[in-house]
Amino acid sequence: MSPSCFSLFKPKSGRQEQPHDSEKLPPSYEATSTVSTLISATEDWKCYEEEHSDRLDTTQRLEQLRGLMKQHGIDYYVIPTDDAHQSEYVAPADKRRQFITGFTGSAGQAVVSADKAYLVTDSRYWLQAERELDSNWELVKSRGPGLPKDWTEWLPFHARNSRIGIDGRYIPHSTAVLLAARLERLGSELVYPEDNFVDSIWKDRPSRSQERVFLHPLKFTGEHARDKLRRLREWIRQQPEDLFASDDCEQPVATVISSLSHIAYILNLRGRDIPYHPVFFSYLFVGLARTTLFVHSTKVCEGVQLYLSSLDVDIRPYDDIWGYLKSREWGKEGKVVIAPQTSHAIARAISSSKLSVLPSQVETMMSIKNETEIEGFRRAYLRDGACFSRFLAWLEAEIVKGTKLTEWEAAEWLNKERFKTENNMGLAYENISASGPNAASPHYGPTKETAGLIDTLTPYLNDSGGQYLDGTCDTTRTVHFGTPADDQCEAYTRVLQGHIAIDTAIFPEGTTGLQLEVLARNKLWKEGLTYLHGTGHGFGSYMNVHEGPQGFGIHVPFRLGHVVTNEPGFYQPEQFGVRIESSLVVKKVRTKGNFGGDIWLGFERLTRVPIDTRMVKRELLTTDERRWLKDHNDMCLKDLTPLLKNDKCAMEWLERQARLADALLH
Repeated sequence: MSPSCFSLFKPKSGRQEQPHDSEKLPPSYEATSTVSTLISATEDWKCYEEEHSDRLDTTQRLEQLRGLMKQHGIDYYVIPTDDAHQSEYVAPADKRRQFITGFTGSAGQAVVSADKAYLVTDSRYWLQAERELDSNWELVKSRGPGLPKDWTEWLPFHARNSRIGIDGRYIPHSTAVLLAARLERLGSELVYPEDNFVDSIWKDRPSRSQERVFLHPLKFTGEHARDKLRRLREWIRQQPEDLFASDDCEQPVATVISSLSHIAYILNLRGRDIPYHPVFFSYLFVGLARTTLFVHSTKVCEGVQLYLSSLDVDIRPYDDIWGYLKSREWGKEGKVVIAPQTSHAIARAISSSKLSVLPSQVETMMSIKNETEIEGFRRAYLRDGACFSRFLAWLEAEIVKGTKLTEWEAAEWLNKERFKTENNMGLAYENISASGPNAASPHYGPTKETAGLIDTLTPYLNDSGGQYLDGTCDTTRTVHFGTPADDQCEAYTRVLQGHIAIDTAIFPEGTTGLQLEVLARNKLWKEGLTYLHGTGHGFGSYMNVHEGPQGFGIHVPFRLGHVVTNEPGFYQPEQFGVRIESSLVVKKVRTKGNFGGDIWLGFERLTRVPIDTRMVKRELLTTDERRWLKDHNDMCLKDLTPLLKNDKCAMEWLERQARLADALLH
């Protein structure tokens, strides 16, 4: 899955978590909080979302925006979802697209002309956009059969011979270059006004977080920041000259990192600046000798300053990055490497003659989890699985006895259960708690005022996960509390078969997620069923719930240490939705044959939550598939019993899930 809570450094038993000796901080270092602070921060964010969740009259805002466009000679103005760091989810102060459209989804771009306004978004958000947009806006559907891939493919043909404005900080460099070329061929021009037009009219824009940066200890990261910086510098030095062919054949001497998760990973630091993601606003300039972190000084306590000094990392104000790059304080010789996703404004500040663009090495580094991180995932998913299982047991008992519960109330119960768990730092994303028609929207998020009742006629879907010091969790289970209809059982069973096919796949080294994805879709396709979202994504170690570059449907080879979700689904519009998601880690597999010395890979399942059997059509499953289901539910019973043995309701539910799966086999 996906969506976004504040990650807080929460000690246990009133004691501060102590870093590893090699990263020990002085007593002045403070990074503590309480459970009440965590819940308060979560509630503040939810209140903000709820206040902006009703359909908004955007007439006045569009009039003000168009006035600025006219002053600057702009025919079309683009407002992306992204922040200046191309973060997947953004802080309240960066929700410019939401401010101008009223649409609260986490993906989409607004395009405004003199007389029209468009929202471009993909299938995950079509239903949500239709509910939230007012009459000023036209929904442009993307990423579907016969539809444009995204807004950059749609816009050039709707804005011929025009000047298109966008803030260069909020568009990736690679996207800006491609879009500019497309527009030029059609007589249009991409321009970058000095001021952000939305900021100019957003008078009550939320303030930014002032929370301090804190250390993520070595016992959770498994690698010292000094070693990560060394590996990154080795990569810079090793780039061959022919990648940087030019008149002066200059070699790279540094890299600029703008991705907040990449900076947090490299430095083993975390923050609280974006809901659900433990990152902090900053830029990082890594040279061959020294490193400079651009961050608001109020966010760095004395202990973190000393820690960074020990890494030879200088600290400068956040906004100094622009002057630093333009003045070339970093040196006149050599080039600076950026990733394609880096903002175009960064590229413009460096100048094309000193710029080289390569795939992010930091993304590659952080995608390969070390043994410490993998063991952390095992522990985190066990604890999170206990929370999820306790929740499903409680929810079933309440619904069966006739308690009226809303999707929001169910989600809140599970959230609070996670907050009480060891090493918990909040939520990995907003709890997707959905029943009936709401579950047909893959990214539906309930609010207190508008959430539907959980019923006994349709499946209930919960996609959620905790954020823990030792791992980021992401799990989806779909259950039924009554007698399921035949079409619900058919869809659920086909989704389960796809889930099992991915989980049990064995493949040679070099196989990509694109090659494997058909396994998840095969049984659905044979019945004329499908889903329009991805089948799985990488995820972080106390980091973002979505990471790359690996994933199903992506042309990147799986490697040892990659982690990935396995989440096929099916959605019947306005009726019900089904998704089953577990998280996996790539491992070596022994095979009978060893053709040419090939290395064979497979998956270890991290998730420990039983899979509901009520909607399973036994006759559709093979014996091997039924055995897999029995083994999974038996494993969950065995592994979760030590954590749930004192919870009678949860234990009865776990034992029943194991018995029902066993009955399907025999």
